[in-house]
Amino acid sequence: MPRGQGSSVSTHEKPKVDEVSTNEDYGRHRRTPFLLLGLLIVFLHGSWSVYRVQYANLPLPLNAEQAGKRGFSEASALEHVKYLAGLGPHPVGSDSLDLAVQYVYAVAEKIKKTAHWEVDVQLELFHTYIGANRIAGGLFNGKTMLYSDLKHVMLRVVPKYLLEAEENLILVSSHIDTVSTTEGAGDCSSCVGVMLELARGVAQWAHGFKSGVLFLFNTGEEEGLDGAHSFITQHRWRNAVRFAVDLEAMGISGKSTLFQGTDHWALESFASVAKYPSAQIASQDVFQSGAIKSATDFQIYREVGGLPGLDFAYTDRTSVYHTKNDKMKHLKPGSLQHIGENMLAFLLHAAASPKFMKDAIQAKQDGAEQNKAVFFDILGKYMVVYPQRLAIMFHNSIIFQSLLIWGTSLLMGGRPGLVSFGISCLSIVLMLISSVSLSAVVALALPYICSFPVSYVAHPWLVIGLFGSPALLGAFIGQHIGFIILKRHLKHVYSRTKPGLAHNVLGNIVSLEAERWIFKSGFVQWLIVLILGTYLKVGSSYIALIWLVSPAFAYGLMEATLSPARSPKQLKVVTLVLALAAPVVSSAGLAIHMVDIIIGSVVRIDRNPGGLPDWLGNVVVSVAIAVVISFTFVYLLSYAHISGAKKTLGFLLCVIFGLALVLVSSGIVPAFTEDIARSVNVVHVVDTTVVNSGNTEPSSYVTLFSNTPGKLTNELVNLRDEEFSCGRNRTVDFVTFTMKYGCLSYEGSNIGWSKSEVPVLSLESDAVTDDARQTIISVDTKSSTRWSMAINKQEIDDFTVHVDLENLVPLGNKTEIDGWHTIQFAGGKDSPTKFQLTLFWSSNAKDAFPKQVKSEDHSFLVKLRTDVNRVTPKVARVLEKLPRWCAPFGKSTSPYTLAFLTALPVNI
Repeated sequence: MPRGQGSSVSTHEKPKVDEVSTNEDYGRHRRTPFLLLGLLIVFLHGSWSVYRVQYANLPLPLNAEQAGKRGFSEASALEHVKYLAGLGPHPVGSDSLDLAVQYVYAVAEKIKKTAHWEVDVQLELFHTYIGANRIAGGLFNGKTMLYSDLKHVMLRVVPKYLLEAEENLILVSSHIDTVSTTEGAGDCSSCVGVMLELARGVAQWAHGFKSGVLFLFNTGEEEGLDGAHSFITQHRWRNAVRFAVDLEAMGISGKSTLFQGTDHWALESFASVAKYPSAQIASQDVFQSGAIKSATDFQIYREVGGLPGLDFAYTDRTSVYHTKNDKMKHLKPGSLQHIGENMLAFLLHAAASPKFMKDAIQAKQDGAEQNKAVFFDILGKYMVVYPQRLAIMFHNSIIFQSLLIWGTSLLMGGRPGLVSFGISCLSIVLMLISSVSLSAVVALALPYICSFPVSYVAHPWLVIGLFGSPALLGAFIGQHIGFIILKRHLKHVYSRTKPGLAHNVLGNIVSLEAERWIFKSGFVQWLIVLILGTYLKVGSSYIALIWLVSPAFAYGLMEATLSPARSPKQLKVVTLVLALAAPVVSSAGLAIHMVDIIIGSVVRIDRNPGGLPDWLGNVVVSVAIAVVISFTFVYLLSYAHISGAKKTLGFLLCVIFGLALVLVSSGIVPAFTEDIARSVNVVHVVDTTVVNSGNTEPSSYVTLFSNTPGKLTNELVNLRDEEFSCGRNRTVDFVTFTMKYGCLSYEGSNIGWSKSEVPVLSLESDAVTDDARQTIISVDTKSSTRWSMAINKQEIDDFTVHVDLENLVPLGNKTEIDGWHTIQFAGGKDSPTKFQLTLFWSSNAKDAFPKQVKSEDHSFLVKLRTDVNRVTPKVARVLEKLPRWCAPFGKSTSPYTLAFLTALPVNI
């Protein structure tokens, strides 16, 4: 980095008399509190403005007349969304899903009839065979996903007189089904509505295409990506697909952001034609790291189909994801118009371009690794795309130059300069530690102060005071400690090298020199991040590059001097403005958006209810905010240490924190609302595992549990007459997760179910042959076509699953999690309910005799949960009495409102 004026690296030259400024000159360096507060407000307001422009600036929706015959109309797409959402929840196997599929098929027929006369539109209702999805990546590690009786609507649009177009298809895919807890206006009826309107438009353009477009409206996505898997493994058109586009929703409305892309040429194609580009490789980095426990159909198309492609998703209001609040009223005007116009332009460009299809075919042969790219949008108006290998070369160049400049500077400065550099680096560490610690202390204390541990989800702006203020105060305190230590060191250096300076002049010189070192410590901070990001090939390391290069350039332009003997002067305000302009524009909106996503995800952070500490969700949010503040405020805070703003800044931050704390602790601002609800599931459980312990009757009870941290005290206010008892004294094993804290009620739970619905695990044979123990178990799930089974991998080496003599799950490739392999099955009403499970024991368990169980957690050989989507009288009463700010959370691993549990012990 360029050396600043009066850098301590030059310590051997005696100062000239005319270069020593008077005390009055140095007195002018004190900045007023108003100036610093003004800079802080400008920085915060600028960041918020960038966020609003980048993520909240939506296009005007068009009606059918305005869009014309070949354009995209949000009004028309919303008619489809309105109908599908009006059906209510439509999970796999429900009558409402059949109605949804019928509606999509009927609309597709109209598209076929009104298509351009030179366009061939082929429509098919695909009924899947029984199948097994055995991908092992991400959420699917330790699982096998089975499916049956799924129905998909497929619409293939090709030019009539170009036969090769049928063999080169661009797939556009989304899912019709929802989870059992929501009408799914966002996830993903909005996607289906967009696709139907896209298909209508594409059918008017396709006569000029070189490739065909296949619209896949699948079912079974919510049960483990089963719909996409069944198409890519079973349908005859699968081999003609060369490129895949997936539309998804991890929230509702806003901009549909491109968050996964495999190849730079495809990203460049999208960037060249998208009218309102919204794309962030940072989202891809976070998603693929596993930090977000979710998956999309894109994983199937990429891993199973080997297809290049693009993945889009809505990410606004993630707190309503898979809850009752995924409703039409939360769809923002312009959301569908945004993705619709982008996708229509992209499909018209890609399908008409021979080069695009050649690149797609070549990419499938080569693999995606060498075609990776860095991509991001600027203010939602421009999209930057370049190959990752180019990014690495450029980053390495910047890293090399930075290390060269720093090395040269420190070499010239000798030991004093090296010590100053070390102390400035210490200030970075102290800043981060202090910021995270102070913010985390508040996060740890909140569960003891507020009625709900997570008290800000419904009003995310509260985190500014709750965590942002302590984080900023901690960052300043940590940096100021480094500043004081640096001043002491510099005072010692200047006293030794420039003994003729007056005491007050020396103090001012030292302060100004320390300020410059603290400012330049930001270069070091971002340089370290850039080095790590480049080494790990993190695509979003471009952010570190911008936060390093822009401030360094501003400092070199406005502050550096070729005359090291000159005394230091105060940092110019214009330097700070120039330094932060590019970083704020490029990444401030993204930082705010990512924090908002984290906050929205806290309502479902506890995958095993009660398994995580109440404070953990707060700590995750607080640490994220503290890290963002520490890294982005490093330059701005360096201006405050020799100003009159220190006390004012501290007082203001304490007032903002105190106000936010009063609002959440008093309940003036509610933690949850009817629109932003707390996840609370009510499940009627019929547990037959106790039958194996000598009981003759199943145990029946109703459970209450939440994926949101915190006890259920407030939820039980109106449930006193239902006789719930809460605590950790009894856990409930739901096979795919464990309820470690919750509430149970046995009162009135003996009605609403029958013994004929209880699943049966029967031992057919158990023998040792050829020194190997083999056990055959018959499984009858009765009326349930949605179930989960866990197999004890501490005892079992391998297994097979047969359905009507068909080997559905062959031997080999069985991963495990915590000693269990889980099978999840979901299918339509005509799915089979009888299976044969063959277990091959491990070598140390080959004797067909009882043996000592290794641990209580693995006392069962096989565990089974079957689900019935029915509300029993007891559950109906509980749901009616729950506060309106409660909402069930649905997931493929979550049980329906009626669940049956059974198991076989190891000592069968």
